[in-house]
Amino acid sequence: MLIHIPGLLTPDQAVSMRRRLEAADWADGRETVGTQGAQVKRNQQLAEHSPLRQELATEVLQALGRSPLFHAAALPHRILPPRFNRYAGGGTYGNHVDGAVMRLDDGTQLRSDIACTLFLDEPDRYDGGELIVGDTYGEHEVKLPAGDMIVYPASSIHRVAPVTRGARLAAFFWVQSLIRDDQRRRTLLELDTAIQTLTHEQADRGALVQLTAVYHNLLRAWSET
Repeated sequence: MLIHIPGLLTPDQAVSMRRRLEAADWADGRETVGTQGAQVKRNQQLAEHSPLRQELATEVLQALGRSPLFHAAALPHRILPPRFNRYAGGGTYGNHVDGAVMRLDDGTQLRSDIACTLFLDEPDRYDGGELIVGDTYGEHEVKLPAGDMIVYPASSIHRVAPVTRGARLAAFFWVQSLIRDDQRRRTLLELDTAIQTLTHEQADRGALVQLTAVYHNLLRAWSET
């Protein structure tokens, strides 16, 4: 399930982040992946303990807290603090799958159910750089306006196409969801969307209560903490 979340950041927020990142010191992105990933990864990242990374990550987390669509789609239990990367001069990341378990800064671990990419540069400012995500229906190319985010299963095989002009700046992170299974998350999102639509249309109150009960009882039955 790929979910496009438009306008997670305002245009001003995206421009502010981009300006700070353009002046940043970057490290080799291969430092944060294993042996297989290092063979196909050619990009730059902010250092893990960079004060700028921590500053920008806080801003992204605050924006996530204001997004009903993100919460409905991801049902987050834990979020790895966002990281930031840069692709330029042919930079690319070949086909790979994300690690299933990731270590948080406090030493605890997170199961990566969902991957998120938040675009920070406008598509016309660089060539290439599409996020290409594979699933049972084929491959899907994603290249979004600055401030928009894509949410997709971390179990997907995916890649970033080479950037041949300009630079692609983005934030990326992973989520451990209350709902491990992607199909169940999709079902709950569809239910939530239907409830919101029917509420807006002032549908029958009794039917809405019943549908809401179905949503919460499924969430109660399927959730893991």
